[in-house]
Amino acid sequence: MPHTGCSEFFEISSPYERCVVRTALSLFIVAGLAVSLAACSPAATPEAEETTAACTPTPSGALSDGVTVSGDFGTKPTVEVASPVSAEETQRTVAIEGDGDQAVQGDIVDVEFTLYSAETGAELSATEYADAPTQFEIDETKFLAGIAKTLDCSTVGSRLVGVIPPADSWGETGSTELGVAATDSIVFVADVLSIEPPVADKAWGEDQEPVEGFPAVELAEDGTPTLTIPKTDPPKELGIEVLKKGDGDVVADGATVTVHYIGVNWTSGETFDSSWARGEPAAFATTGVIEGFGTGLVGQTVGSQVVIVIPPDLGYGPAGGSPDAGIAADDTIVFVVDILATS
Repeated sequence: MPHTGCSEFFEISSPYERCVVRTALSLFIVAGLAVSLAACSPAATPEAEETTAACTPTPSGALSDGVTVSGDFGTKPTVEVASPVSAEETQRTVAIEGDGDQAVQGDIVDVEFTLYSAETGAELSATEYADAPTQFEIDETKFLAGIAKTLDCSTVGSRLVGVIPPADSWGETGSTELGVAATDSIVFVADVLSIEPPVADKAWGEDQEPVEGFPAVELAEDGTPTLTIPKTDPPKELGIEVLKKGDGDVVADGATVTVHYIGVNWTSGETFDSSWARGEPAAFATTGVIEGFGTGLVGQTVGSQVVIVIPPDLGYGPAGGSPDAGIAADDTIVFVVDILATS
């Protein structure tokens, strides 16, 4: 798979570099650590307002209060950690108090962040602070528990400091790639940019007539697609077919998208990647994926389902293929993509 400097902190999976912090080291998005969807949160219902009022944030402590953070919100901060620091429980300090909506359990938030070693104070990883934030769901079962505890009850416009013990990060395994030992705490500094509205679980657009020569697509009740590759040579050029035409926003070049997708090798007919199989959509920037995949999404509308046939020169050919996924340098690949959100 193509690499953009992600470490074991992230899971790398085609067609993009998906770096997501998860308990199982399998969910921390990146294409530069990217992700986002809309610039505003859904209108609050009375029930939601009641939940917000009852939100209890993770307490601050001497360790999180002791992290010195300076710089404007939305820009990369200057951070000093009085290392070595060792936490027993996650502590959370609000360095900048935002006045936006409050994020609660189950919400998806867009953040820019920097991660530090609490043992040495060294920076471990960071987003680019350049309109490509990372998306986190506030759910301890999907991300490192300390990340969720830091972000829970935060308000849009806030900068948060989380000092996270091993039990709420990588536990007994540590992170060899990042140089985090099993006994090391970490420091997470995050700017909360926005809260995302709920995302649909599949494309909802109006059905379109299939295009001759494209793979046939059948959908299960839950929306999972199955592809049948034609018994013909693959096309030499990028091919894009719209199977469902959505009525949502247009995907701009460089935008972040949330999608469900399945990837199939035209030559072998084998599926090499599937967000459906993982049970959750993926989010990434159109500029952080293989060229044909990003090009196939730009200009499409949210709610659409598209088939993208990608020749080798716009896929994994320039990288010499992707042996781990069974993709040779001269293989054409096909994606069926449900576009669920963009920002």
